[in-house]
Amino acid sequence: MRKSIILFLLVSSVLFSCKNKQKYSFENNIIPKPSELSFNNGELVVGDEIYIIINENCVDAGKIKRYVMDYLGKSFKVDDVPEKQQSGTNIFFTMAGEGNPESYNLRINKNGIEIVSPGYAGLFYGFQTLRQLLPAALEAGEPIDEIILPYIEIQDSPRFRYRGMHLDVCRHFFSVEDVKTYIDILAMHKFNTFHWHLTDDQGWRVEIKAFPELTKISSMRKETVIKKNWGEYDGQPYGGYYTQDQIREIVQYAEDRFITVIPEIEMPGHALAALAAYPELGCTGGPYEVGTTWGVFDDVFCAGNDKTFEFMEKVIDEVCLLFPNSPYIHIGGDECPKVRWENCPKCQSRIRKEGLADEHELQSYFIQRMEKYINSKGKKIIGWDEILEGGLAPNATVMSWRGTSGGVSAAKMGHDAILTPGEYCYFDHYQNEDHENEPLAIGGFTNCEKIYLWEPVPDSLSAEEASHIIGVQANVWTEYILDIGHIQYMVLPRIAALSEVAWSNNRDTTYVEFKKRLQHMFIRYEKAGYNFAKHEVE
Repeated sequence: MRKSIILFLLVSSVLFSCKNKQKYSFENNIIPKPSELSFNNGELVVGDEIYIIINENCVDAGKIKRYVMDYLGKSFKVDDVPEKQQSGTNIFFTMAGEGNPESYNLRINKNGIEIVSPGYAGLFYGFQTLRQLLPAALEAGEPIDEIILPYIEIQDSPRFRYRGMHLDVCRHFFSVEDVKTYIDILAMHKFNTFHWHLTDDQGWRVEIKAFPELTKISSMRKETVIKKNWGEYDGQPYGGYYTQDQIREIVQYAEDRFITVIPEIEMPGHALAALAAYPELGCTGGPYEVGTTWGVFDDVFCAGNDKTFEFMEKVIDEVCLLFPNSPYIHIGGDECPKVRWENCPKCQSRIRKEGLADEHELQSYFIQRMEKYINSKGKKIIGWDEILEGGLAPNATVMSWRGTSGGVSAAKMGHDAILTPGEYCYFDHYQNEDHENEPLAIGGFTNCEKIYLWEPVPDSLSAEEASHIIGVQANVWTEYILDIGHIQYMVLPRIAALSEVAWSNNRDTTYVEFKKRLQHMFIRYEKAGYNFAKHEVE
């Protein structure tokens, strides 16, 4: 027994003495894969003192400085200084050069670590790459005495300028801290856009001062369908909303990570929650109640009623103030049944007055009228690909979810398009063909390999047309996702595969090669405390 104790103490002593000295593996395990990477002869020893040098004095430089110091400060002694220090390790953030502001060069040599970019976003992404060169223990804030890094040079820039992730907070609501966690995951993978789905049939989640009933009535539903058992309900009131101060807090949190938040305010369909509070905006006048099941409902905003547009314009006024730096307002435009319009005297009168052919052109009228107003506020619109029906609004960007054909059509018309086809980009699908041991999902099957091998831009487009495919996005709809742990499971590691589709100009030729790199991300997810799907763990 005594020998066993002595042996245990000896082994523990050895492990403890070396656990804080970590060496980087001399391989390219970075996700998304950089454009160019080369190793040079030599190694940099990073001790417990790190100095951050950013010779710029502006808001964006301050964001980077705070982020880097917060991240490294849990494991090292970190300070920001105006110039190079002789002791410790210097990390230089240098604004220089021309070109894509999201591009960067990362160099590690005897002088320390330097990240160079024409833009502050590029400096931030350069640090995200450096983050992957550092031990995963930093994700947990574990103390580290020494790191040995290879001399390395990386030149990198993104393929697409729009790299988006969506989150539905209407079917199920998520706290401010949950949303921040989601944003952190986006930042780790170099996504630059958070598409926030804030209104739908099952709940209105944004406070609008002009319409207090939206938070009093529209943010709550009386109960929720139990799983997929239509007709069975849990009998529990459910809801929530974000105050305007909370919205500003989240928007700022995202912007501190160089992520733009695009709000989605659904129109003219998916309006049941709003109609429950303001029934005069519907074709029948109600009564309506906030949706308790999923799917598509016949009751939509009345397109023949000028009060509808007065309501939407006042909502947009406040939304624009809450999201000042977003160039876009997403207006939905999807899944709008026409049955109420077909039988509504006001809508039929509008069709005749405006010389419209049918209810599809009435939807186009609705979208184009709102686009003009949103443009007048200095914003552009994005809509799901149904906004193509009846004629596309002049300056609209199309988000193509029913396959890629809507995006291709828009690009051929000279409109920008974002591809988010359900087959590849709906992260509410199952990740395993065998669903038995999977958490409940809406259906479908979309795994990492399928996403990774997807080529978004079809060969049928000319170079000019292809330039209008501005990016890709994955969507997380939350009918069956109730908490942040489940969100993490559905997103991780699929977001890693999509990040490479969105960012890399030289993806691996086979999924097998990517999967090897993915194993290193799993260690990082584990240390960060994220709940991730483990189907791809070797």
